[in-house]
Amino acid sequence: MAKDLFSSLDLNLLRTFLIVYQEKNTRKAAERLFVSQPAVSQALQKLRHHFSDDLFVKVHGGLQATAFSEQLANEITPHLDGLMTAVNSSNDFAPRDIDYPIKIALSPLVLACLSGTLYREIMTQAPNAKLELNSWSTSTEESLQKGDVIFGISYDLPSASKELYTKKIVDITGRLFVRQNHPIKKKVVTPEELAGYDIASLISPGWNDNFSHASQVLTTLSIPHRIGFRSEILMAIIDVLVNSDMYMPHSNLFPEDNYPNLRAIDISVDEKYKNIPIYSYIHMKNRNNPLIQWLDKVIRSALEKQVNKKYLL
Repeated sequence: MAKDLFSSLDLNLLRTFLIVYQEKNTRKAAERLFVSQPAVSQALQKLRHHFSDDLFVKVHGGLQATAFSEQLANEITPHLDGLMTAVNSSNDFAPRDIDYPIKIALSPLVLACLSGTLYREIMTQAPNAKLELNSWSTSTEESLQKGDVIFGISYDLPSASKELYTKKIVDITGRLFVRQNHPIKKKVVTPEELAGYDIASLISPGWNDNFSHASQVLTTLSIPHRIGFRSEILMAIIDVLVNSDMYMPHSNLFPEDNYPNLRAIDISVDEKYKNIPIYSYIHMKNRNNPLIQWLDKVIRSALEKQVNKKYLL
């Protein structure tokens, strides 16, 4: 049975071998490899022992390859060149080359406010991508772990899996939204002035399934209140708003220009109660994935532009 020369071989030695073969000089090979000349000589000695061949012999002006060395160089060069191309191309990323599905999960708050903007931005840069924007649900964490969803946006989820890498993207500021002819006419109100009006609360699965952030703040401030309606569907809440005196706690992310039958009310309250961070969620294995880094940049930019929009007008 022939000796298995491959399994016991340090493949790094083959790269040294090829450089020496090309240069026919250990000093020049060492310079290309950024190592010392003795290190190159030691590598050649290991290879000579491994292959039981001299590989190179000294001649006037340098080294000359043996017949075995010529054959070895000719046979391994295409493979190492292919390996080099594969390794180098792994760092090449261009959104325009994306021709596969991209599934992103967004909290209902973000999904309803940025879907159009994100679609435009992503598809402009990656026109051949198959984009799918889903609402964050109780199964999204599992989907991120399985790779079915590649990128997620939601609030801070304290119980999130340790397999997920979390990074803050932006802080949003709480605002209230009511129908145009709502009894509250002020543009800025105190929490006390909300007493007597019910809350229409948007549910973000995994974050506030069983509570309302606005309700928690009012409870802390000892202000009587009641949650009159809850839903994961923003349009359902908006429909309730235009047919009642309820108010919807939302944020400066909400595209109020798209809903002329609603108007915004700011709240005069401590910043700690109305500033809430939004986070990205990805699988730990994708932290250095160029696709993820590109998506992070696009989504972060879209969120920042939206929350700062009123200051740019």
